[in-house]
Amino acid sequence: MSPPHFDLTRLQGSRIVSVARLAFERPDTEFLCFGESDRKSPAAAVGALKAALDRGETLYPDVRGLPALRHALAHYLTGLHKQPVSEGRVMVTASGMAALAIGLSAILRAGDRVVLHEPAWPNAGNAARLRGAQVDPLALDARQDGTLHLDLEKLDRMLAGARVFILNSPNNPTGWTATEAELRAILALCRKHGCWLLSDEVYSRLVYDGGDAAPSILDIAEADDRVIVANSFSKTWVMTGWRLGWLIVPEGTRDALSELIEVTHSGVAPFIQQGGLAAVADHVTPPTFRAHCAEGRHIAADILGGVPGIRYASPDGAFYAFLQVDGLTDSLALAERLVTDHGIAIAPGIAFGESGEGWLRVCFAVAPDRLRRALGRLADGLAAFRARA
Repeated sequence: MSPPHFDLTRLQGSRIVSVARLAFERPDTEFLCFGESDRKSPAAAVGALKAALDRGETLYPDVRGLPALRHALAHYLTGLHKQPVSEGRVMVTASGMAALAIGLSAILRAGDRVVLHEPAWPNAGNAARLRGAQVDPLALDARQDGTLHLDLEKLDRMLAGARVFILNSPNNPTGWTATEAELRAILALCRKHGCWLLSDEVYSRLVYDGGDAAPSILDIAEADDRVIVANSFSKTWVMTGWRLGWLIVPEGTRDALSELIEVTHSGVAPFIQQGGLAAVADHVTPPTFRAHCAEGRHIAADILGGVPGIRYASPDGAFYAFLQVDGLTDSLALAERLVTDHGIAIAPGIAFGESGEGWLRVCFAVAPDRLRRALGRLADGLAAFRARA
């Protein structure tokens, strides 16, 4: 019998996973390659999940999400942003990635063109490719000081004939965060070209300008705009492994689009949703976790700022240090060598698209002592790289 043929040729393999697999073979490796913290999920969420299990809340849920959670999310987002969000626009999904995949399923057909700014988390582009779409990357411009910028004139040209623009702000891996003025310009361009805007706002609460949230497309878009917003409990409430997210869709489309949840994952376990309901009511964890990440950001700037041969600017949002390494042309090879020789796992820039080559991504959302130890190993590894170059 011939081996099965899987139509996966459109997918680009994860370089982060390849680094992690190597790291798992060295028990003393410090993991800063994944996008998660080592802090615990909120006790209230854990308790609510356990109580729901004790009550026997294990039956099939409403695929749109528990009504109480939908209403709670609508209330939360209305309070956080400048425009109201009605419950009728809320869909609960099994993770932020599921939210993106369902959003793309709703609006993409084979042969459509998708514009995606890079460097970018690879899963979004792969989800579009899996649906037969052509993904055209728009590289963020790197300034001399290490900051990044989205060229709106280039975006205008690229959106002509495109079906979707995927926006991720605050951005993984760079921390680039669009201003409200930039969001208004982006929305105007999408309207001009009749293009959908899929906004990934998973890191919306992780900003370092003193605000409670990053500027959001929900601040400015109308309820009937061609706008879909994906979000997740994973970063705001430190619940990465819970696999719980949500979508905000145009007014009047939610119930029809919920059929996509039915055929994708058939709803989220009700006991997990009860944990999410408790999390939304927890107003302490988001600012506390943001303060924890701000400390990691400060430590990263202090240590990385003294490492020769790199360009690094502290990010405006998210919880990653994205650093450009002089002379680096194979970030995957360096990331693998950092594991084997120095016991530090970081994400190679190439994992986030061709424009990420020459860069490295480091998660700073971990305990301060651990972060200092890990960044010390990274500094040693970069010194060894310069010595070989």
